[in-house]
Amino acid sequence: MRKILFLSLFSIVGFSCTEKKEVQIAIQNDSSFDRSNEIVEVAMSSVTEKLQLNDTATFIIIDAQGQQVPYQITYDGKIIFPANVKANMESEYVIKPGTPEQFPTMTTGKQYPERVDDIAWENDKIAFRTYGPALQATGERAFGYDIWVKSVSDLVVEDRYAGELNPETKAKIAELKKTDSKAADELYKSVSYHVDHGNGLDCYKVGPTLGGGTAALMVNDSIIYPYCYKSFEILDNGPLRFTVKLEYNPLTVKGDSNIVETRIISLDAGTQLNKTTVSYSNLKENTPIVAGIVLHEPADVCRYVASADKGYIGYADPTDNVNNNNGIIYVGAVFPQALNDAKPVFYSEKEKTNERGGADGQLLAISEYTPDSDFVYYWGAGWSKYGFDTPESWFSYLEEAAAAIQQPLSVTLVK
Repeated sequence: MRKILFLSLFSIVGFSCTEKKEVQIAIQNDSSFDRSNEIVEVAMSSVTEKLQLNDTATFIIIDAQGQQVPYQITYDGKIIFPANVKANMESEYVIKPGTPEQFPTMTTGKQYPERVDDIAWENDKIAFRTYGPALQATGERAFGYDIWVKSVSDLVVEDRYAGELNPETKAKIAELKKTDSKAADELYKSVSYHVDHGNGLDCYKVGPTLGGGTAALMVNDSIIYPYCYKSFEILDNGPLRFTVKLEYNPLTVKGDSNIVETRIISLDAGTQLNKTTVSYSNLKENTPIVAGIVLHEPADVCRYVASADKGYIGYADPTDNVNNNNGIIYVGAVFPQALNDAKPVFYSEKEKTNERGGADGQLLAISEYTPDSDFVYYWGAGWSKYGFDTPESWFSYLEEAAAAIQQPLSVTLVK
């Protein structure tokens, strides 16, 4: 696992060491359940002001047991770190001068131009990817987020791409296909990320749907599907938070062909869910917005929850090869703002076969987008082979996540 010393960003800010100073941080949990390793935020400007930081020294964060905790300075000027707070209790942390310990990198991501411009990212729990302009240029219709399950806390995505896309191995497979198709297939399976080599795999099917939780505008009950991103900027890249900004090609909405979507997606260490902020420029009137999860089973066997009141949707997906012992992929989305509705929508046989790549339907959460605003929600996944034994355990996770978002930890700088 990669290690980081947390030194590179601190050449910008530091401590005046002529006088020893520290800042105490009180974190209050007013909810009825424990909050474990939840990432909290403190404004960097508040800390620099209280500690009179200069541009040379480093600092550390200490918990109540005197142990250092990892932290990161984000692109938008925040110090983030994991906090543990019991239900209806308070925990204290201290920021003071010191040399940071080495901690493992828990989140990372990058673009893979060698795989049609995928952007893939992960934390210690789960991995995701979204598709880029090179894929769109091929004509393949893949609109939503993809999910890569994992069963280890190690970072695995880069190695998966390296195995799948190794030029020498691909050339050898191509040669073997001419003389020994069985050997070619065995070699392919030995490197493919569609096979579980002990840490998980890609066994989720997106197709021309919203995939694992994509948001989209909706007009007259018709979803205006976004295609692949046009441009991107990685804003944070670990150790505790990955953030990417995506901009999309203009959409046509109610006859206006200049509606541009922007997304900012963040994944923190220790969580199953991405925080995503969606905005649309040039939109002139309120428009329904949905976030959806593709359904790969007919209505009579689908295992899902959809609660507009509690603000979440969830689904137990059978994976793209139910006979291959790939387990169950649990998918979900959580919404801080009020939902107008949350429900499954199943396709007709014609739409299922001709338009949606065989998917049975989508589980939709429906809200309202106001021009010049941000639509913020959380989406993500889990796996039956890594932390979630039953659909009920996943649905309980989503319900607790929704409650936690509605009642965030209170972070106060004491002195």
